[in-house]
Amino acid sequence: MSTPARPSVRSTHRKAIALSFAAAVGGFLFGFDSSVINGAVSAIEGEFALSSTVTGLVVAVALLGCALGAWGAGRLADRWGRVRVMLLGAGLFLVSAVLSAAAFSALDLSLWRFVGGIGIGIASVIAPAYIAEIAPARIRGSLGSLQQLAITVGIFGALLSDQILAETAGGAAEQLWFGWEAWRWMFLVEAVPAAVYGLLALRMPESPRFLVARGRRDDARQVLESVLGPDEGVDERIGEIERSIAVDEENAERGSLRGSGFLGLKPIVWVGILLAVFQQFVGINVIFYYSTTLWQAVGFDESQAFLVSTITSVTNIAVTFVAIALIDKVGRRPMLLVGSAGMAVSLLLMAAAFTQGTAVVDEATGDSTLSLTGAWATVALVAANAFVVFFGATWGPLMWVMLGEMFPNRIRAAALGVGAAANWIANFAITLTFPPLLATFGPAIPYGMYGFFAALSFVFIWFKVSETKGKELEDMSEEVRARRRT
Repeated sequence: MSTPARPSVRSTHRKAIALSFAAAVGGFLFGFDSSVINGAVSAIEGEFALSSTVTGLVVAVALLGCALGAWGAGRLADRWGRVRVMLLGAGLFLVSAVLSAAAFSALDLSLWRFVGGIGIGIASVIAPAYIAEIAPARIRGSLGSLQQLAITVGIFGALLSDQILAETAGGAAEQLWFGWEAWRWMFLVEAVPAAVYGLLALRMPESPRFLVARGRRDDARQVLESVLGPDEGVDERIGEIERSIAVDEENAERGSLRGSGFLGLKPIVWVGILLAVFQQFVGINVIFYYSTTLWQAVGFDESQAFLVSTITSVTNIAVTFVAIALIDKVGRRPMLLVGSAGMAVSLLLMAAAFTQGTAVVDEATGDSTLSLTGAWATVALVAANAFVVFFGATWGPLMWVMLGEMFPNRIRAAALGVGAAANWIANFAITLTFPPLLATFGPAIPYGMYGFFAALSFVFIWFKVSETKGKELEDMSEEVRARRRT
């Protein structure tokens, strides 16, 4: 009696790669939804007659939803499974896209942006968790980096569609089709990838770790064979997962986030929280949320500002491939250190350039704008893109990879949710404070502040972050105990 042909390691790795790409569509929506407002900011401000502070709140309110979605996603994932939570996120993205486009007031728009933010928060947790749990250890870093690649492609997609729609209409505030202004169509475009994400999630297998935790050992074996291959010790892997879960269940203290650290959290949870906070405190999303407005402030017209923002986004995509190529060879920690140093230098150069700007007053309106000329304009543009290069090649993808890897198995989803929530709260703080800081001090002060945090992140990585390259997820509990002993 013949036995059915078993999949080769190469074909199973292709399956793991395909599933990782599918999960990373959530990252695309993450990037698209968070950046689509970029091209619409000025039009929304004019449509609803908003002050700079209220405009910042409309932009940033989605980030509160992100924090809520990230906080709850890990617990929902442990209760419902990773795939069902992906479906929930897809539904929230779809609702947000349609109803944000139809908004009739700033309050209404803020509500649906908040709903979309919950979807972003879910995607920020579920995609890296699922990829980390489905990927073979030897390529887990590269596959985990797909999340950031998808985010950068989503950012690019949002900026490109914003630019096309605005230029087609003659401006973001101008009517385009069916009596709707271009900025409304910018939001509506998101409905398409949201529907694609939901359809892909319906075809994805559940995480083997969730299946083992629910006693579905045969289902877990089937999934692991499909992504690892028949000769990769599937039964041993299942045994390792079962043992790690059993140890944590025997000791509830290890199965929770509580510990002897600050505010009663485990030290490893605080490392994850600070890693997530530093990723935002360097100010990266100021570039993506406000770049069009920023470059208009230094002398570019609307079309040129859109073009510069799009170039920056393309640069972000390109350098993410550098991270994918290097992460499993060089390791996480050295790349983070290089990124921190490079970002600090770039941001401080930007701050120095903006101190050389001159105020230009519009005689008709009395409004004052900053103008950079000559070499300093070039320095600001080059430094901004250098900052994106260092971030995109290191902190952008590696922070999410680290959050997916660094925690013990039993607390991974919940701890990743806490870290992601901290990331979004930090994002909210930076996004909300940038418009009034820009209006009060100009660009030099906020960019100098972001440069300080980039330098501080170098010190944090040097002293507090351990390498996770090449380690199985089940080994992370031992790593935590070893870290406590040192």
